[in-house]
Amino acid sequence: GASMKTTLCQFSGFKIYPGHGSKFVRADSKAFVFLNHRCLNGFLQKRDPRRLKWTVVYRRLHKKGSTNVEAAKKKTRKTQKLQRAIVGASLQDIKTKRNQTAEVRQATRAASKEAALKEVRERKKSKASTKKDAAPGAKKPASKATKSTTAPGKPKTAPADAPKKGAAKTR
Repeated sequence: GASMKTTLCQFSGFKIYPGHGSKFVRADSKAFVFLNHRCLNGFLQKRDPRRLKWTVVYRRLHKKGSTNVEAAKKKTRKTQKLQRAIVGASLQDIKTKRNQTAEVRQATRAASKEAALKEVRERKKSKASTKKDAAPGAKKPASKATKSTTAPGKPKTAPADAPKKGAAKTR
C-alpha cells in the first residue's frame, strides 16, 4: 500500500498524520503547521520550544532518549590514513624523508645536484676528448669559450629543444 504523507509540527517537531493538525498563516503570508492547540498557543505566545521539556527540539538538545542521533553517529566514521610504499621508494624511505628537517633536506638536495653537475661535466669532457681523437685537424667549437658557467644560486635556462614548463606531455 501507499505510505501516508506526514508533516512535522513547526513548534513541537512531532509528526502530523493526515486529517490532524492545523495550518496557521501569518500576516506576511508565511504558513505554519501545528499538531494541536497546545503547539499553536506556544507559538503565538512566542515561547521557545528549546526550553519546553516535551518538545522534540528540547529532547534533541539535551540528549534525552533515542532521537536518531546514534544512527547518524554510526554512519560517520573517520577514515584512517594509511601510508603505502610507492614504486621506487620503500615505506621506510618515505618515513625517514618525512621526518627530516628542512635544512637536512636542502643539504642532501644540494649534494645530489653537485654530483649530477659533475657527472654532466665529465660526460662533456669525455665527448670532447673523443671528438678531438676522431678529428685532429678540426677546429675547437667557439661556443665553449664564450659559454660561462652559471652561479650555483642562479637558475639555468632550459635548452631550446626542451619542452616548456606546463606544456602537455604527449605519449
